[in-house]
Amino acid sequence: MGETVATLKKGEGRMLKSGGLWVFDNEIESVGGTFENGDIVCVQDFDGYGMGKGFINENSKIRIRMLTRNPDQEIDEEFLRMRVKNAWDYRKRVSDTGSCRVIFGEADFLPGIVVDKFSDVLVVQSLALGIDRLKERIISLLKEVMAEDGITIRGVYERSDAKVRRQEGMELYKGFLGAPFDTKVEIEENGVRYMVDVCDGQKTGFFLDQKYNRLAVQRLCQGAKVLDCFTHTGSFALNAGLGGAKNVLGVDASELGVEQARENARLNHMEDRVEFLCADVFDLLPELERKGEQYDVVILDPPAFTKSRNSVKNAIKGYREINMRGLKLVKDGGFLATCSCSHFMTYELFTQTIQQAAKSAHKRLRQVEYRTQAPDHPILWAADESYYLKFYIFQVVDEK
Repeated sequence: MGETVATLKKGEGRMLKSGGLWVFDNEIESVGGTFENGDIVCVQDFDGYGMGKGFINENSKIRIRMLTRNPDQEIDEEFLRMRVKNAWDYRKRVSDTGSCRVIFGEADFLPGIVVDKFSDVLVVQSLALGIDRLKERIISLLKEVMAEDGITIRGVYERSDAKVRRQEGMELYKGFLGAPFDTKVEIEENGVRYMVDVCDGQKTGFFLDQKYNRLAVQRLCQGAKVLDCFTHTGSFALNAGLGGAKNVLGVDASELGVEQARENARLNHMEDRVEFLCADVFDLLPELERKGEQYDVVILDPPAFTKSRNSVKNAIKGYREINMRGLKLVKDGGFLATCSCSHFMTYELFTQTIQQAAKSAHKRLRQVEYRTQAPDHPILWAADESYYLKFYIFQVVDEK
């Protein structure tokens, strides 16, 4: 397995040398030996210096994803157990593990695989061919490691239905790994209860990355009138409710999302104060503005408007528009919570876009805090794709 060697071109492998895990197709001089896509190969620099091992896939622009920096490391059961145990031990130190992301791909040195834990259920998403071959071993090792802490996992569901799998030459797949179970799972986060639909919810069923950002918003909502845009299954809205909001309106274009949000409101006995509306946020905000509505807190948690470099310009327009509209609805002295979950919308771009929106809305911003994703989604420096969530809270002041 170790005989296949990929040699880099001279002067290439910059990302790899600075600590990243990807080798792109145009960085490789040659691949010596026979291999199948998904196999593990050795990687060396142009001068023969060993740089580690990773799995190769000729269907993908990301030709090799590294698993280890040690050229002599065997990729065996013991190695995978070490990676899985390190990932779990880290979560126990930094996060509430009732529900959390247990494995976050490259940031846990297991590129291409994500595993979320919702109470006693695991949801796995595999996005690269090489890791796909290892996923069942990774899951079974994860169950063993958790069992050592007295945690029993009652079921595993696979949500490998993301389109990026096609770039790896893989089919989209969704279904049980092992025995079937009820895919509606109840979790609790920040004191709020949710029903998570791991089968039909977006991505893996629930966005765990905003956990502590929701808590930060919760603290601002005592007695407030709140608008939560792109509410998905109602998470920010319900945190606002728990924080003592007088009334909350959550808006989402997905009928399924809104239905789940209403169910979550009932679960928390908040249906009298937290209501949901199925509508397009871009249409609704100008309408609310015309009616003269004003809110103490406005929350903007849109989906990624861009998933590639090519569509960044359009995304900037979308973020600028939504923030300008949102800002106009905030009372003088009220608060705006706004975020972007697109890796391509960088911190600098996002910050600049909000600045432009504030100028257009004739509002002044006082930054309360800047946050990123929850620590169970660690940001691996040099692996830029692991840093994607940007989250601001501002106090909004009228220009006087």
